[in-house]
Amino acid sequence: MFSKLKFMMPRSLYGRAALILIVPVVTIQLVVSVAFIQRHFERVTQQMTEGVTIELGYLLTQINKAPDEATAHARLKEIAAAMAFETEFPTSKTGEGDVRDAIDLSGKVVIETLREAVPGLRWVALLSSPRRVEMLIETARGPLWLAVDRGRLSASNPHQLLVLMILTSVLMTLIAYGFLRNQLRPITKLAEAAAAFGKGHNLRYKPRGALEVRAAGKAFLDMRARIERQIEQRTMMLSGISHDLRTPLTRLRLGLSMLPEDEETAALLGDVADMQRLIDGFLSFARGDALEEAELTNPRELISRVVDNAVRAGQAVALGGMGDAAEAGAEVLLRPAAVTRALENLIGNGTRFGSHVRVGFALNGRNLRIVVEDDGPGIPPALRDEAMTPFTRLDAARDPNRGGGVGLGLAITQDIAHSHGGKLLLSQSEDMGGLRAEFVIAC
Repeated sequence: MFSKLKFMMPRSLYGRAALILIVPVVTIQLVVSVAFIQRHFERVTQQMTEGVTIELGYLLTQINKAPDEATAHARLKEIAAAMAFETEFPTSKTGEGDVRDAIDLSGKVVIETLREAVPGLRWVALLSSPRRVEMLIETARGPLWLAVDRGRLSASNPHQLLVLMILTSVLMTLIAYGFLRNQLRPITKLAEAAAAFGKGHNLRYKPRGALEVRAAGKAFLDMRARIERQIEQRTMMLSGISHDLRTPLTRLRLGLSMLPEDEETAALLGDVADMQRLIDGFLSFARGDALEEAELTNPRELISRVVDNAVRAGQAVALGGMGDAAEAGAEVLLRPAAVTRALENLIGNGTRFGSHVRVGFALNGRNLRIVVEDDGPGIPPALRDEAMTPFTRLDAARDPNRGGGVGLGLAITQDIAHSHGGKLLLSQSEDMGGLRAEFVIAC
């Protein structure tokens, strides 16, 4: 039961806060309304009706005790005028059953009280226009028709207080919701800024709201500034390391090129090339184009440009599914250089281990999916997570001496996907038989 109730509860903070606010107000309104109607208005109506029944009892007593019909008429006329009754005696009116409106809350109490206190009462009609009570009473001198103003038997407007309570409650609920919304809006803004930062975007955010919300917002801004400062410092440090290492490597390459060409010199030149490739790969992975600003980019144009560059470089790469006409002109907020680097890594892996590569994309309201497939041997499912670990080479085919990389291509691609709030998914291509890499970017 509790699980069903939990499933029915709103999931957003606005919905839950509104529920916390409205449920107590509605509950109090229902309890007060029911108690007020049943105990107060019913009792007041009963007391007012009992007062009228005392007058009716006196009137019927005088009619029944009259020695003749003329005396009965005279006494009826005198008492009815004094008590503001409208009468017809004897009357030809007939009827059976009581009449009242379904929405007449106090009418039931009026009829029940009249029947208990007035002897010979045949029927009662509670009319709304004009607002009065009509009744037919059997007397010793014949049937008596009598009408009395409804205001003498029950409160004239018993619903006014309820309407006032409801309107006041609605007004106060709207005002309270306005204040609540102003307090919850900074939390929503903070969540949006945090989500955007997770995707690599920097939204302008200023702490607002209650002290606790301001403290959380300030802590987020401090954390974001520290992360950005750390990335910038790391990039600057690695750029310095790159400059410092490239100089001695250049001297080594120059010195080796001046030595006689033999097997030992060739091996040393190979070692220098490996060191150069390791340094370039490590710096590329550590930098990850994190300092590049995100901008609105057409993914179709970006992918087509990357594929064209690969084709000009002599790689067997073709375009696959490129979305429908609506997706052709769509733009996504991303870092073009970083995404280009990721696609080049995936295409390079595909052409290195396969003969043909196909690139396509699909765009929906939530994410951009770029799919790179090849006809190579693929990666076994048990090794796919390991393949995205930095500096991991799965087999001898990926030996740098045989044209392979240093084990950072998929790691760099995955890091770029994470910086865009997405992920890298590896599976097997259904029609090409090789590796299927899905580069997912959150929109």
